[in-house]
Amino acid sequence: MNIRCPQRTICDRIEGLCMLLRRFSYPCRYSDMISRFGRPVPELCMITNEVMDNIFNNHSHIISQWNDDILNPHLLQEYADVIHAKGAPLENCFGFIDGTVRPIARPDQQQRIVYNGHKRVHSLKFQSVALPNGLIGNMYGPVEGKKHDASMLVDSNLLHELEQNAFSPTEEPMCVFGDPAYPLRVHLQALFRHGILTPVMEGYNAEMSSVRVTVEWLFGDIINDFKFLDFKKNFKIGMSSVGKMYLVYAILNNAITCLYGNSTSEFFGLNPPSLQDYFT
Repeated sequence: MNIRCPQRTICDRIEGLCMLLRRFSYPCRYSDMISRFGRPVPELCMITNEVMDNIFNNHSHIISQWNDDILNPHLLQEYADVIHAKGAPLENCFGFIDGTVRPIARPDQQQRIVYNGHKRVHSLKFQSVALPNGLIGNMYGPVEGKKHDASMLVDSNLLHELEQNAFSPTEEPMCVFGDPAYPLRVHLQALFRHGILTPVMEGYNAEMSSVRVTVEWLFGDIINDFKFLDFKKNFKIGMSSVGKMYLVYAILNNAITCLYGNSTSEFFGLNPPSLQDYFT
């Protein structure tokens, strides 16, 4: 099947995907792509936007909603087993939750809303759940850069999803693990904080932190695969689909992981699903 743009430009889907990957892989002007694809700048722009919209419209539910194909009870137990085998004290932790800040160009209006005082940049934030097979199992966003991780958790309704679905085959509750910014719940655990920590508590924090760092690896993988993200001047609210872009990046990064694996899947020794199984 072909891709048809609103002004009737027609493009093969493989060619369109190659254009999108070329645009995302390293910051480049559309004029730099003319020699490779043999199309004028307006067509290159429209085709890449059409492919991005197509991926978002047809596949965003894979990571924006609870996905039973990669988050069913048997797989949750498998994730928890490999995490525990790596030295994590928790036996029922199947993944790691964290927020990431993505810098954007300073907007002309509502600058305070998107300004993140901790990172000192104008930004959008996303919340991700990382799995030990190297996939991003769930992603929520974008939200304004000033929002706290705990507030983003409430908005995402993830806790409700966990309470409804995060159970082992034997009906035992499973949990995700986050940093001290998150509240403690049955399905959400975090590091010990506040007051005087005993040696046992400090040991627990150190052991859980050694495996929780893998969520940062996944954020790094997205940046390494799609260098376009590192140039915040390209992300202008009102002129491009900034929030949609990052979600598409995450989907494409999961696809790359299904094909080749990544450092997280190698660390835990757990292979991701095949590309066909992931998108079926």
